Amino acid sequence: MALARLQGGPLDGQVIPLDDESQDTLILPYSETQVVYERAGADENTGEGDGPTQAEFHFVEAQDDIDPDADDDDRRNE
Repeated sequence: MALARLQGGPLDGQVIPLDDESQDTLILPYSETQVVYERAGADENTGEGDGPTQAEFHFVEAQDDIDPDADDDDRRNE
């Protein structure tokens, strides 16, 4: 099993399992849109006995605008 460490964007700091260790792009659901992360750099922990392989992925874009306070705005308008 390999792990993806996400850097930047709304999922910054998250660690998720990779189904396919050769994936270079991750398209992940976020709220009502999707976010895109791309592999950056070489894999880590690729030897035996040093834990799961890890790959770093950096935020590229969101398919729609991301407004983390949208729920708060809706409540204020009620």
